[in-house]
This record gives sequence, structure tokens and C-alpha cells, in this order.
Amino acid sequence: MAKKEKKVRIFSALEVADICGVVNQTAINWIKNGFLKAFMTPGGQYRVYAEDLLSFLSSRGMRVPEGLVESTESGPDWEKLLIVDDDETINMLLKRYLSRRSPSLTVLQAFDGFEAGKLISESRPGVILLDINLPGIDGHKLCRRIKEDPTLGSPLIVAITGIADEGVGERIIGEGADAFLRKPLDFDSLWSTIEQLTASRAGKETAG
Repeated sequence: MAKKEKKVRIFSALEVADICGVVNQTAINWIKNGFLKAFMTPGGQYRVYAEDLLSFLSSRGMRVPEGLVESTESGPDWEKLLIVDDDETINMLLKRYLSRRSPSLTVLQAFDGFEAGKLISESRPGVILLDINLPGIDGHKLCRRIKEDPTLGSPLIVAITGIADEGVGERIIGEGADAFLRKPLDFDSLWSTIEQLTASRAGKETAG
């Protein structure tokens, strides 16, 4: 699978305060109260990843500096793939198959839309296998959220479904999915689709 070097940009609490137009203590309070995700250095100083700051600003409707958006556009992690399917049997079979096909690939699993959203935000997988008919947040809504969130780096989405509706494929592609496959899945065809999509993305990034 294609792999892109991930650039990491980190801000101090003071830099966050300057970006947001507030005093340093306000930024620290956001962190302490759990509103803004951060980590602490060995020296006891707060540090914030650019993508976490961008998510915080976007969720609160605050102005997002152009440079901050650019700093998060390093792309997702192409060595990670997330399976989102509430059918535990299919989810586990897919994990075993994909892990055998690509031992270096980290295969993550989610069984509903809420769990998927958390994993996508934390792990930034390069490829997402997304079942459309999910409990909680359904696949249509999740697909739109993924593609509209600039902090996620625009991962590739392969939508899958057992729904017989003829229009479901066209709809999910219109919502941002990169490919659509029906169940029962042909795992080899699925792998070929993933390889084609990642190769195409890598070619576009190289050309750009």
C-alpha cells in the first residue's frame, strides 16, 4: 500500500492562546477541562497536535487560520486500515484475510458508527472499509463526516453493503466513497480494489 510521510506539528499552550486570541490561562483551562486534547512533556508543559487544535476550533465555530489547515494536510496513515461492520463474523474474517495479505498492515476494527468515529479520529487510517447499514451513526452519515473533516487527511473509503436497494451504490459514491461493493464479498476482488485505489492516490500525490 502507498505510504506518505506524516508531518507532525505541535503547539504550546501559549501558541494556542495566540492563535485563538485569548490569554494563556484560558488555553490551559480548555486543556485541563478536557475541551482541548493535549499531552504533557516531561518538563510539565502542555503540547497540542495541529489536528486536535483544528478539531477544537471547527467544533466551536472559531476562525481557523489558513496555515493551521495546511499543517494538517499530511494525509492519513497508509499502514492502517479500519474495518467498520457490525457483523462480527464478516469483520473478523476480513481482519484475518487482510492481515495475511499484508502482514505490515495494521488492521483496526469497529462494530458501530460511534466506535468507528473515535478510531478514525485517533488513528487516521488510510483506508476504511465501511458497511453502510450500521447501528448508531449509519454509513451514509459517517462517510459524509469523514470526507468533510480536513483533519482526517481524506482517507479512501470502500463502502460495502448487503442492502438490495439499487440506488444505494450511487448514493454512497455521491457522498464521497471511493468505491462500492456488494455482499457477499469476494475478498480477492476487495483487495484488488484497495490496491488500485491506493496506487491511484499515490500517483496523484506524486504528480502533485
